[in-house]
Amino acid sequence: MFYMIYSEDVANSLEQRLATRPAHLARLEQLKNQGHLLLAGPTPAIDSMDPGAAGFSGSLVVAEFASLADAQSWADADPYLAAGVYARSTVKPFKKVLP
Repeated sequence: MFYMIYSEDVANSLEQRLATRPAHLARLEQLKNQGHLLLAGPTPAIDSMDPGAAGFSGSLVVAEFASLADAQSWADADPYLAAGVYARSTVKPFKKVLP
């Protein structure tokens, strides 16, 4: 089943986010290579594809896991969480309808 993981950044997280990005992306690449990643990306803090110094307010990942517990465990091990980029992550089941 798919699960959505919405993670919210702490204030002024851009510098730490950039420093931790390679480790964060490596985990997403692993999900992709396993065929489990539906989509992933950050949420800009302002209405712009390139928010510059405004940075990001969080991230969304939608991926396939065996259970809600597995999805939560994966979210809890995110390098952004360990580095203090994320304040919290919310994990919920996701039902893909379109496309």
